[in-house]
Amino acid sequence: MTEIAVVLLNWNGRDFLKKYLPSVIEHSTTANTEVIVVDNNSSDDSIEVLRDDFPKVKVIQLDKNYGFAGGYAKGLKEIRSKYFVLLNTDVEVTQNWLGPLYNFLEDNLDVGACQPKLKAYYNKAYFEYSGAAGGFLDKYGYPFCRGRIFNTLEEDKGQYESQSEIFWASGACLFIRSDVYFEAGGLDDRFFAHMEEIDLCWRINNLGYKIFYLPQSTVYHVGGGTLPKENPYKTYLNFRNSLYNLYKNTPKSQFKKIFIGKILLDMLALIKYCLTFSFQFCFSILRGYKDFVKIRKELSKERQQEMVSNTLLYQKSIAVDYFFRSKKKFTDLDFWQDGLGNPDRSIP
Repeated sequence: MTEIAVVLLNWNGRDFLKKYLPSVIEHSTTANTEVIVVDNNSSDDSIEVLRDDFPKVKVIQLDKNYGFAGGYAKGLKEIRSKYFVLLNTDVEVTQNWLGPLYNFLEDNLDVGACQPKLKAYYNKAYFEYSGAAGGFLDKYGYPFCRGRIFNTLEEDKGQYESQSEIFWASGACLFIRSDVYFEAGGLDDRFFAHMEEIDLCWRINNLGYKIFYLPQSTVYHVGGGTLPKENPYKTYLNFRNSLYNLYKNTPKSQFKKIFIGKILLDMLALIKYCLTFSFQFCFSILRGYKDFVKIRKELSKERQQEMVSNTLLYQKSIAVDYFFRSKKKFTDLDFWQDGLGNPDRSIP
């Protein structure tokens, strides 16, 4: 059994492997650490590249593309390690990136998972979209980050330099206790891709574990390697999976009122796409709702029965704050002013 398994999920990413895997191997030298690639049945020459260029990297080959959630769900079941690091193949890590994450979880047994500072590979002065300085969620299931709200990315000026409790850690670089991962039920393969780590982190929160952001570790993420931000299929996944996430983790007694507000907000997005003649995106939103209705009965069997108090859930609408109140940065939010999500909420 290894101490740390750095696990990269690959699908037709041979160029990413050749470019970024060397940094992972070079800087993942913590004692008893193993680098593993789970391959989602790639049709390019990824397996040959791994065999020829990275012979010391362990490879787990799957029989088809199970998506991000399903690929990891299957691959992690075959790995015995105290800690998992879920790492995207388009991430460049830095020297000693593992040490702060590992040491923090070793010293704080009530913390189930953590993430490093995620910055943009092509614009390294700025935070990166998928995780920035740690993730949060509003009451309607809209995710945002310290350092990124919707498409507004903040420049890193040292404003998030304190270790801080967060609501969700990015799947682009997620350091997690393996026992907590399995206790929470692991990644839900019905999500396929996008927001599956938020669902997992919500369940980890509900178990009573904390999730932290640690700026002492930094990685650089390309982002959009599989699907660019403006893609109808990604829009479909985001709207559908947001519904999955909210329905699974919000108790029935609370869901109806929240769901009405979510429908109104999502329909505003639909109208916006219609007014700009972006009809593919309109159909993506409607398809997301249609598929949610289809699976709702199945999801109801796993619903959270009681509301677990969590002050890290933003009790307002991030969409209203951003689009109608011009609150573009995390520090503009009442969330910050109330002291919630403040970087001073850290372990001494």
